[in-house]
Amino acid sequence: MAGSHEMRRVSDCVWEIPKTRGMRVPGRVYADDRLMRHIAKEKAVDQVANVAHLQGIVGASLAMPDIHWGYGFPIGGVAATDPAKGGVISPGGVGYDINCGVRVVASKLTHGDVRDRIPALVKQLYRDVPCGLGSHGAIGKLGRKDLDDLMVEGAAWAVKKGFGTDADLDHTEEGGRLRMADPSKVGKRAIQRGLDQVGTLGSGNHFLEIDVIDEIYDDYTASAFGLEKGGVAFQIHSGSRGFGYQICDDYLEVMQKAVRKYAIELPDRQLACAPVESPEGKRYLAAMACAANYAWANRQVMMALTKRAVAKVLKSSESALGLRLLYDVCHNIAKLETHTREGREVTLCVHRKGATRAFPAGHADVPDAYRAVGQPVLVPGDMGTCSYVCVGTGAAMRETFGSTCHGAGRVMSRAKAKRAAAGRNLEQEMSERGVFVMAEGKRTLAEEMPEAYKDVTEVVDVMERAGIAKRVVRLRPLGVVKG
Repeated sequence: MAGSHEMRRVSDCVWEIPKTRGMRVPGRVYADDRLMRHIAKEKAVDQVANVAHLQGIVGASLAMPDIHWGYGFPIGGVAATDPAKGGVISPGGVGYDINCGVRVVASKLTHGDVRDRIPALVKQLYRDVPCGLGSHGAIGKLGRKDLDDLMVEGAAWAVKKGFGTDADLDHTEEGGRLRMADPSKVGKRAIQRGLDQVGTLGSGNHFLEIDVIDEIYDDYTASAFGLEKGGVAFQIHSGSRGFGYQICDDYLEVMQKAVRKYAIELPDRQLACAPVESPEGKRYLAAMACAANYAWANRQVMMALTKRAVAKVLKSSESALGLRLLYDVCHNIAKLETHTREGREVTLCVHRKGATRAFPAGHADVPDAYRAVGQPVLVPGDMGTCSYVCVGTGAAMRETFGSTCHGAGRVMSRAKAKRAAAGRNLEQEMSERGVFVMAEGKRTLAEEMPEAYKDVTEVVDVMERAGIAKRVVRLRPLGVVKG
């Protein structure tokens, strides 16, 4: 049993929640025995079953091995609905931090080039990329016209302003822009919150990290990605900041009314939703796209600030250092995508909340440079262990709507982590692991200590054993800036 639901093992790493009254499809959880022992104790499994009640849902309500409790959907949840059959869109299936995501910046640098410069690099990054709750001021306060343009253009807006190149857009999911964005569907409070937070890291689990590639698992794919053992890379993990949070908050109220208007039956009011094709559904998609575009612009600006900081410390040029975007993926988003169901192509609304897109070799949405091998899948771990670059597979398209895990997943609440960290010097502990850390406050370090997370290696191993995504390289942290 898991929560209040029966769990049946259907393969080595897949467990099924059989359909019960009200469930339109079964639930499916990807986990090994050890992870399942923990997952089974959580209410997140009940949320997987709840999502299976959604109108128009197809296939199964899915959960990745990094699953933990969230608002409405579990974090680590994936669900696809069919708009042609009354399928709904739910803000709870996207989350408050719309398009929270990660990008990896590769380089020509080796570990030897930076080994003695990590503290200096981290300090410069901490100075140049604003972090912490309410952080602002990276590029100054935007005017309303600029913000409107940013909401529509996404990462391309930042490139036009001198923060990167067009090549970066080719290596960003969706080209760094959802075209359904409509600024007129965004409320005044969200606009106000978005004016001065572009180019800022924020707080919580957001981070900027310096890594060394310490293991290669797939030489051919690593070569296609331009990654070599001993090479240095940079990770940026952030989202749409207070702008996206406010859009989610505003539309949850809209969706509560829509549930009554369309007589939608739900087991949990946090799943408030509306048909994708309804006026409310279209408004949310348009506003959510504005937040997604904001997040891509935000990470694009932070990448430019990161490259400038690294060049400054190492007294070189960005081009000489070979700093380039490997890829940028989102974790919290709903998108209209084409998938094959029962032998025919259909347009589905795919919710990925704490899950990563993982498209395979040959897919038209994979950049030309990677199409022969598949889409880079970026899976950050905790700040004390490691992260992975993986690659999407054909099985992901068949089984998970082209989706996989997005990280390690929490095993401790933030409150529990703070209690467990009481009296400890986490900066010193991290230093003893060979990781130099700077954070806006000690509370953040406590909330984000390594023990607060599952073992990312085990999470990634489950997805690889299930055939959903394959490991390409492992990244080991050297220096971390935490929000």
